[in-house]
Amino acid sequence: MITTASTGNAAAALAGLAASTGQRAVIFVPDAAPKAKVAQLLAYGATVVLVDGNYDSAFRLSMEAVEHFGWYNRNTGVNPYVGEGKKTVALEIAEQSGWRVPDAVFVGVGDGSIIGGVHKGFADALALGWTDRLPRLFGVQAAGSDYMVAAFEAGEDVRTKPPIVADTVADSISADLPRDRVKAAAAVSETSGAWLRVSDEQILSAIPTVAGLSGVFPEPAAAAPFAGLRIAIESGLVGAEDDIVVISTGTGLKDVAGAMRGVELQYIEAIHLAPGEDAMFVLNRGMKR
Repeated sequence: MITTASTGNAAAALAGLAASTGQRAVIFVPDAAPKAKVAQLLAYGATVVLVDGNYDSAFRLSMEAVEHFGWYNRNTGVNPYVGEGKKTVALEIAEQSGWRVPDAVFVGVGDGSIIGGVHKGFADALALGWTDRLPRLFGVQAAGSDYMVAAFEAGEDVRTKPPIVADTVADSISADLPRDRVKAAAAVSETSGAWLRVSDEQILSAIPTVAGLSGVFPEPAAAAPFAGLRIAIESGLVGAEDDIVVISTGTGLKDVAGAMRGVELQYIEAIHLAPGEDAMFVLNRGMKR
């Protein structure tokens, strides 16, 4: 039996792999998780435990279950293979760029495992002589889940900083206490990067902006790094001459309600037509908006 706590994305990956290898997975998920994410888990045949609380409540219960039943623990910040898996994205970025490292990489941060893994991947490539430098890593957090940003701004030690109470529409990067916070802090400080805070409105507004300009349809957490990039450009942290990579980690189809809120914030709406001779007039008028 394998278990983890997740708001949906890590859970979906685990449930899918467990199904393909004939293993059983028990997933602890906050009951507020988007229905599409929960549907994925159930379709894969995982045992889904909906927890009355947030991600951190789900995490605590999963850890209790590991201790009680002896299940294999996949949880972030506990299982060392998680970081090894996350680092492969850095190796793919470097390889697909002809082993030329970008100037900056923007990463959404909740638990901190992705940015920590990205840092390790680039550091490993440098140590092996495959690349000649590290990119600056920018950690982006929602304003309602800004543990790392607040610690960075106040010069606090993340090893002793107490948990916060996280509340954001970007459920995949919502965490009271980032489990990989030490690695996440090192990822930014050791690459001369920065921590950036973005509001829920900025996150949601970024969804249709990114989708309309690139064809990439992100969920709220996956749109956060793009919102952070805009802030970095406006504040002069990066420039037009920089080679920049933004890591987007989840499709908007996993949180359609969030995507629709982003569309509404941008005042984008569908054109409503009724059959009849005036339909083309309405269509023409709508196209000119």
